[in-house]
Order: sequence, then C-alpha cells, then structure tokens
Amino acid sequence: MNPLTPILVSSTASIPSYPSALPDELGTDPALLDAADQAIQRKYPRMHSFLIIRGGKLIYEKYYNGHHISSLHDLRSATKSFMSILIGIAMERGEMLGLDSSVWEQVSKYAPPRPDPLWSTITLRHLLTMTSGLYWETGSKLGERFIHRFHKSRSLARFILRLPVQEERLGVFQYRSTDSHMLSILLTEMTGFSAFSYAQTHLFGPLGIHHAGWSASAEGHTMGHIGLSLTSRDMGKFGQMCLNGGLWEGNRIVSEEWLKQSFTPQSDPYFGYGRYGYQWWSGAEDGVQFTYAHGHGGQQIILIPSLDAVVVFTADSTVSRWRNPRQLLKNYIIPAIRT
Repeated sequence: MNPLTPILVSSTASIPSYPSALPDELGTDPALLDAADQAIQRKYPRMHSFLIIRGGKLIYEKYYNGHHISSLHDLRSATKSFMSILIGIAMERGEMLGLDSSVWEQVSKYAPPRPDPLWSTITLRHLLTMTSGLYWETGSKLGERFIHRFHKSRSLARFILRLPVQEERLGVFQYRSTDSHMLSILLTEMTGFSAFSYAQTHLFGPLGIHHAGWSASAEGHTMGHIGLSLTSRDMGKFGQMCLNGGLWEGNRIVSEEWLKQSFTPQSDPYFGYGRYGYQWWSGAEDGVQFTYAHGHGGQQIILIPSLDAVVVFTADSTVSRWRNPRQLLKNYIIPAIRT
C-alpha cells in the first residue's frame, strides 16, 4: 500500500484551549521540570513536545524543533489505546460483541476460500489483549519487519484473515498490530461507521477535538494500530478523560468499568515496555504505578492516578533509533510532582 495520508477532521489548524496553572500552584517543583526540559534539549534531539497536566490543569508545556501548540503529531502505536476506548464506547452503546464472543461471523467475508478453522475461536477479548494466536514474526523491535510486509499488502483485511492461528499461542500474549487493526475492522462491521467517523461523533466531538487526522487502508478501514494524528494538548485531553474515569466536563464518554478492565494487566512483562491490558501498557517507577499509550519514536500519554497527573511526549516518529522518554519520568517528573 502507498504511504499513509491522514484524513483530516479539519484542514484548518486550531489552538486547543486548556485551563492552566503554574506548577507550584499545584505542589509541583518547577525547577525539576525545567531540569527535564534542559535534559530533553541535551539528550532528546528528536523531541517535539513535552506537557504535564495536574489536577486537570496544564502546568507545563514545551515544544521543540519548530513544533507548536497547533502541530499535529503522528501517534504511531499510541493509536491502539484510542481503539480500546472506541470499543468500550461501542460496548456501552450496545453496538459491540461481548468480550468472549467469536469475531468470525463479522469478519469472515475477508477470509480466503479455505480459512484456518481455528479462526472461529478468536474472540474480541483475544484481539484487545493481543492473545489471538495469529502468526507473527517477532523481533527486538516488536515485529517491525513483519509489519512492513503487512503494510505493503494490497488488502490489510485479507492479509490478516490469511494468517494461520497457532493453537499453542492462542490465549498467550504476543505484541502484534494485526489484532489492533482487526478491532477497527470489527467496529466498522458492527456499527457501519469507520473508526474515525465513530470517534468524531462519540469521542473527539465530546472532547472538543477539532483538528485531527487518521489514516485509512485501501479498503476504507481506519487504521486500528497506527495512523492517528493529534495535537499534544488534545492528547492530554484524552489522557485526562481517562484519568477522570471516563468523564469529561461532567459528561460520560466511556464507562469507568471499561477503563478499569482496560488498564488491568493481562500479560507478563514484555521487552521492558511493561504489562499489557486492553491496548494499554502499564508500568511503575520508584513505586509509582502508571498506565500509558505508547508509540514508536517516543509518543506517549502517561496516566499517573496516584499523582493526579497526565504526561504527554511527542517526537519524530520516522526514526529507526530513538531514546525512550521514560527516564525523564523517573529522574525529573515524578520527583517534581511528589514534592
């Protein structure tokens, strides 16, 4: 397939508003945050933005390398966490299968003439937790070589439905982007809307997100595993809504129970990224637990419930080698908020 071009909600850049406060007004050490900013300028030459929201207020915001408040950032695999929320919304609206229902009937039209019979055993829960057992070639970079083959195929849906199911791996976690894209296909088959259209109505609209883009496959399915582009502030809005238990400005966006399930680890620790839930990672630094959306290059939305904080990082998503900003969380951000 050709390089992905996001479909935009609006071609006009806008400045997302956000209530703000000074760090020390919310008990946060500004000197440590400035030290984090200096560390970024020294050690993270590809960083695009760094934001901290605490108590629902934006207390720190920095942009780098020519980026600014209205810049759209390619979230890469952090897109997956948005798919989880969309599935939860559809579930609450009665528009989605049960967690332990087979997805076969909804997606079988993309299957080859003689599909693997084990496909009928794959459930929605398997896709959310990346335990489908679908064949995947692993590697130190989360199967990047195989994902390139996937993206070059003429039909992503048919590529996935041709994959064999490894019975011994069914129910066992393996990070694979095909599971996430299947969530987007399933959402469209169940609701009649692309994931992007569904998000505009039930997620982005209620959050006041008006400047966004999301790539689609040749078949017209919104990419479920990559392809979402947002401003840093709007990434923060999404994170704050999740931290609020699914509420935004008093309105229910997604159920609190869905978020609890999504954030609950379902896997053993994986490649230093942490443990996986429903398309969300979880980890800890110095005893502080957090849940986060993560994308290649260092795109992160980090939720820290015990500190009532959301941290956003964006960076160059096109590089092959990059430094994980998690060290900034450990060395500067958590200590600053704990003071």
